[in-house]
Amino acid sequence: MIHYGRTETAQLAISRGLAEFTAGTGVTVNSVLPDPTRSEGVRDFFGEMAQAQGIFQQEMKTRFIAEHRPSSLLRRLAGVEEVANMEVYLCSAQASATNGAWVRGGVVKTIA
Repeated sequence: MIHYGRTETAQLAISRGLAEFTAGTGVTVNSVLPDPTRSEGVRDFFGEMAQAQGIFQQEMKTRFIAEHRPSSLLRRLAGVEEVANMEVYLCSAQASATNGAWVRGGVVKTIA
């Protein structure tokens, strides 16, 4: 997962830098780092893996989280609507005092 960590770290560095660059302008810049998301592509991926192993897709999802995302705080796949709701909030006036933040689903424990 080195490639994933590198891209997430880059995203955080860029968003933090942009937040600092636009400080005091009323523009806010934040990052959303969700847990694994139940997108159409992921659904198909789990379906193929489940079929290959002769198990139900829900069992495949459960195994995947337990084996490959044990630090997940949700312990399930986030829905695309749930991720969109985080983004809608961060783009709204209700988040006007949130700047330079990263909203995460819980897989990444910390990036210091």
